[in-house]
Amino acid sequence: MTAPRRKRRQPTPLPPPPPAPPPEPADGEGDGEGGKDLERLYIIAGSGDGGRAELDLVTLIVARSAPPPSAGPEQTALLRLCTAPLSVAELSAYLKLPFSAMTVLITELITAELVQARAPIIRRAVADRSLLEAVMHGLQRL
Repeated sequence: MTAPRRKRRQPTPLPPPPPAPPPEPADGEGDGEGGKDLERLYIIAGSGDGGRAELDLVTLIVARSAPPPSAGPEQTALLRLCTAPLSVAELSAYLKLPFSAMTVLITELITAELVQARAPIIRRAVADRSLLEAVMHGLQRL
């Protein structure tokens, strides 16, 4: 008695690749997300005189008051975040805005006296000699 013959399987054809997305306009205009982002940044930046405050990524921003009713959504969010000092880099990350847009937004709030910009606290590289001697003498007395 012989074993039954097996049928050989044929390879299945691969499904066709998904269609490529249509190319977006190079100038950023149109219905794509890129155009909306550029438009949103332009609206956030407002129509100021173009002057900007001297801000660094580590400059601390603190709110002076609650957001007024006339403040935009980004300004309101920034003022609510700044109840405790936050750096410009942190604010930029929380609000998902580039640094350049943040400087314009913060400059407007500084001009309106709604926020205060502070230089970061820089610790001295070397401790004071008298402090080190006092610690050394205190340890020796133990």
